[in-house]
Amino acid sequence: MFLNKKIATVFLLFTITLFSQKKIDTTKTTVLEEVVITGQYNPKSIKKSVHNVIVIKREQIENQAANNLADLLNFNLNLTVIPSSQTGKSTISFFGLNSQYFNILVDNIPLVSDNGLGNNIDLTQINLDNVERIEIVEGAMGVEYGANAVSGVINIITKNSIKTKWKIQTSLQEETVSNEYDWFDKGRHIQATNIANTINKNWFARIGFNRNQFAGFYNGRKGQNHYQNDGLRGYDWLPKTQNNTNALLQYKKENFKLSYKFEYFNELINYSDSSVRANIDTGSQTSNPSATDKIFKTNRFVNNVNLIGNLNSGANYNIALSYQQQKRYLNEFNYYILSKERSNETDEIYQSSKVFFSKGSINNLIKSNSFNFQLGYETKIISGFDTQASGDVTQKDKTQNQENYAFFGSSEFKVSEAFLLRPGIRYEYNSLFKSKLLASLSARYLMNNGFELRGNIGTSYRTPNFEELYYYFVDSNHDVRGNENLNPENGFTAFINLKKYSYINNTSLLNTIKFSYLDVVDKIDLAIVNASPLQYQYINIDAYKLWGITSENSIKKDNWTFNLGANLQGVSRIANNEVNAENDFLYSFQLNTSVNYKIKKWQTAISLLFKHNGSQQNYTASGVDTEGNAIFSKSTTSAYNWLDASIKKSFFNNNIQATLGGRNLFDVTNVNVSSVNSGGTHSSNNNSLLLGYGRSYYLKLLYNLNF
Repeated sequence: MFLNKKIATVFLLFTITLFSQKKIDTTKTTVLEEVVITGQYNPKSIKKSVHNVIVIKREQIENQAANNLADLLNFNLNLTVIPSSQTGKSTISFFGLNSQYFNILVDNIPLVSDNGLGNNIDLTQINLDNVERIEIVEGAMGVEYGANAVSGVINIITKNSIKTKWKIQTSLQEETVSNEYDWFDKGRHIQATNIANTINKNWFARIGFNRNQFAGFYNGRKGQNHYQNDGLRGYDWLPKTQNNTNALLQYKKENFKLSYKFEYFNELINYSDSSVRANIDTGSQTSNPSATDKIFKTNRFVNNVNLIGNLNSGANYNIALSYQQQKRYLNEFNYYILSKERSNETDEIYQSSKVFFSKGSINNLIKSNSFNFQLGYETKIISGFDTQASGDVTQKDKTQNQENYAFFGSSEFKVSEAFLLRPGIRYEYNSLFKSKLLASLSARYLMNNGFELRGNIGTSYRTPNFEELYYYFVDSNHDVRGNENLNPENGFTAFINLKKYSYINNTSLLNTIKFSYLDVVDKIDLAIVNASPLQYQYINIDAYKLWGITSENSIKKDNWTFNLGANLQGVSRIANNEVNAENDFLYSFQLNTSVNYKIKKWQTAISLLFKHNGSQQNYTASGVDTEGNAIFSKSTTSAYNWLDASIKKSFFNNNIQATLGGRNLFDVTNVNVSSVNSGGTHSSNNNSLLLGYGRSYYLKLLYNLNF
């Protein structure tokens, strides 16, 4: 850890040196054509935005041949993609907080998940075929987006226009899984088709289909058809198949735009049990081996309506309506491996979420060059159940309901051409929890010599999830329960961002340094509530504090783009009622870099992306002492590195595009996790965490037809 701090200090000095460089060419101006919408009253350039918005462009998505969000976000600082080989899910840790603390939006509308709305999303379920760009805003966005926006939001902006009458796009992508590949039973196989039509000057339509088959990661195991009881049946990483269908219909006039978007998502995950029963028939001296297998199926329907327009007075309004439904099914059966027959088959819905969402806002109500304000409302009506989380207490699906109504408002004060100030406030009523009052204050100051300064302080909160509220698992050896009396967690964040644009001859430089602070109180955790008999329950006991410093630097010259960034952060997890708790700050370090080179003559782009994740320490409860108090031990996750590389070549005026690349070129699979019990010197323990399925290679072929 001392080495991490030393590297961070050197990097910080390097950044300060870049900030202090002399701007030689004073005739140039910063040209920022990128327009962002997340957290803005109206679409604005990045320079004029009150929030610091990180933009991932379509070009980067194509360079990485990214099919879903999990393919894309692994190289961003302060973001860590956390995959699960057994559930098939990939989620994000954002500023050290898990995926329950930030919102994922699609065109400013939160996406339904297994037991939430906008949070706790499986990244592999978000297809990127029709995505124009992705906008990331760091820090509490509670005023704009309400609950569960403690650490920030990720807003996925989809395409809603084309430059031609018709655009037909089809693609085929073949990818190895480590060194495993064949046409059907090994590797990853992706097919996609998208058709868009500008019907006339008012109407636009688009429809698309994507199929992503991941055949699993064997890693020495022998798959579904292995019939020996030697523990080798099944997969290290479960196979799954995803089908995504989406459609958009849009009507647009000069001051009015109405759109309807539909999406159907289907996913199948196959689990093959490693325990094989011989099923020997002594009379015929034959064997019919079988195993108890499972198929997990997810169906998601999304219906979004969006209305955007301008009134004659000059006021702008935006209204969104959404009805979304997601169900997860469990199909369990006795599978006869040789004959491929099934018996004792059961099929049930074990998770269900239904959501009605509506949000509206209006601004520009008064004509003023120095003052503007926005008023809005938001409604969420959620119902659902999670039999898996609530255990065997009733063996029945108990539907729970939650309603949330919010009103919010904010003002923009243009103190000068350079200085913009935005205070905001939000009131939320929740049918299960006490009402909340959230507030924020954001500021932007454009200084001389290309400097831009932004600051944000704000509050948000996280509502308890289904498991924390209703979990129930009690038998002769366990007593673990949820708690319907939990309070929401309260979060506070403060962010400062200093950015500098510079030009030296034909070279442009962008240097950014960010300071971040997060504080979460009433944090929910599983704690011992009774020592004898031993009982656990989710209660509000913890606090969480994070401070961090991030430096990001970009250099562009001719056809070259080089990016270099680093982040050092300290995290303290405070268990307020635990006698033996350790509350010291534990530090981690991240470094990322990327290089892009375009050979315009050959219509070729070469990309290289690297990220170093330094060792991460954490305190975890490892037992109880004689008085029933938890004993904590310090665990350390070893450092690891990700490296991706690709080359993209276009043919025939970009009608055909081929992308060849490799993922995880350092061949990361298992990362060591070691722990030492704080109660003794001889109680060390070593485990491993499965983070990847090794070095893989892909080839993507894409055909564009525009007319």
